[in-house]
Amino acid sequence: MLDKIKGRKIMVVGLARSGKAAVKLLAGQGAREIIANDLKEPGWSLESIQKNGSRVKLVTGGNPPELITPDLSLLVKSPGIPPHLEIFKRARSLGIPVISEIELAYSFIKSPLIGITGTNGKTTTTMLTAALFEEGGWSHVYAAGNIGLPLCEITEGLTPGSLVAAEVSSFQLEDTFRFRPWVAVILNLTEDHLDHHATMKNYISCKSKILENQSLSDVSVFNADDTRVKQLAEKSRGQVIYFSREQVVPGFCISGGTLGLFWQGEFHEVCPLKELSLKGEHNLENALAASAAAWGGGVHLEAIGQVLKSFSGVEHRMETVREMNGVTFINDSKGTNPLSTIKALGAFPQKKVLIAGGKDKEADFSELARHIKKEAKFVVLLGETASRIAGELENTGFTSYEQVKNLEEGVKLAWHKVEPGEIVLLSPACASWDMFKDYEERGLLFKELVLSLKRK
Repeated sequence: MLDKIKGRKIMVVGLARSGKAAVKLLAGQGAREIIANDLKEPGWSLESIQKNGSRVKLVTGGNPPELITPDLSLLVKSPGIPPHLEIFKRARSLGIPVISEIELAYSFIKSPLIGITGTNGKTTTTMLTAALFEEGGWSHVYAAGNIGLPLCEITEGLTPGSLVAAEVSSFQLEDTFRFRPWVAVILNLTEDHLDHHATMKNYISCKSKILENQSLSDVSVFNADDTRVKQLAEKSRGQVIYFSREQVVPGFCISGGTLGLFWQGEFHEVCPLKELSLKGEHNLENALAASAAAWGGGVHLEAIGQVLKSFSGVEHRMETVREMNGVTFINDSKGTNPLSTIKALGAFPQKKVLIAGGKDKEADFSELARHIKKEAKFVVLLGETASRIAGELENTGFTSYEQVKNLEEGVKLAWHKVEPGEIVLLSPACASWDMFKDYEERGLLFKELVLSLKRK
């Protein structure tokens, strides 16, 4: 890869976290000129990036195809940028490689890498996997990737004793060619990001690229309860380890109220279910997957059990924000698709006031509406999808909802509707980009608004 960077001209499209990290890495590796392109001004200065003689040229306001010239050696595409843009077509027609930020970073990562993908549960599983490897004796473990810390940002700090647990999305995997995790994990595959991938087949194809370059010395972890995921096991060249909540499989599963490893005909107990720190069926799946990844990477079962009993979860994923007047406020801003919100609704037996809605990714909300009718007493809707979700609720006969202009109005309305012993749950079932920079900004505002509420 260095031969396409040092002294060469390169373009980076998309200048959020991963784009900034890519520009910084390219400058540090001696690129002669870097064209940094986005629709809007980045939230960082070029002066903080330019070094080693590299020159960064900022182009904003559009993605003009004329930026693609034959002297470009590489184009780095940030996740979420639409793949059909003319600049990418033109680059490929000129034989210019179009790669993702994780593909760029991988060329400079010599440490073992654990890659975790799927529709739901990636962040929790990645953080838990990192904690398991730390307990297993690795000196420097990084939780990075789609989790918020770009892979390009950590390359300089890696040492021979480092290990990287990377959350990788379909957007990031889409433009990989040599990316190869030592341990690859596929959690689940349900409808998501069809506004970008167009079809479920394309979406699954992007996800399965996590397996593409693995060899016999690698490990692949699959969800045996998900038919689509289990079918991908046929693509694996490495050792296959399964995990399951519902059946005994060669890998991590449940037996007699205990999470454990079933291997070569014998079940090894790891952690009683009642002692798991993470609660909820969705987190049980995450715990099984992370345990399989860690054991596949050599972590002892005793260390896995210790972490499962103490790991407390991640911010913006089923996070308890406040309890007041007998009401519990839950921040699940990372619930960005319908299935994630369905799981969040089912995780709590109490009556719930749900706050949902956001960026329209062309998801199907019909199944979510049926679960809302069963699980929620009232729904606050906001964002681009508010009317679509409302329509699906009406189809089920559920009319206890109201649309609001913003999250501030939504929290106030939810506080008015909720009663002691009930829950206010922010689980949008949608991306945040119509109203916020990202799910973190949405979750932080929710927490701020909740903490500012006055007692009734």
